[in-house]
Amino acid sequence: MSLGFFDRATVYRLRSLERSAAHTAWRCETGKEWQGTDLVFRLQPQGPDQLLDFVHANWGGATPFFVACNTTWGGLMCRLKHAAEGRRPGPLFRKDSLAY
Repeated sequence: MSLGFFDRATVYRLRSLERSAAHTAWRCETGKEWQGTDLVFRLQPQGPDQLLDFVHANWGGATPFFVACNTTWGGLMCRLKHAAEGRRPGPLFRKDSLAY
């Protein structure tokens, strides 16, 4: 699988590590700073709801790119939450840029 940004000018190749109904994980196989990192999603029951736990793990260090990426993931998770709650958050990405 691949994950592309900015009209696919930046593409990360991902390999599935684990997959179940409540847990999925991918290893990033490309990218200067993403290579070797893991994207992990877990669903956990929380009363009548589900809690989504997400981590982008195994970074080599807290570089400026790491900080920007962490902020972007935060924006995406907020939009996902709003969509799950029935709101219309709008995209974080445009075809060739960030929406903010």
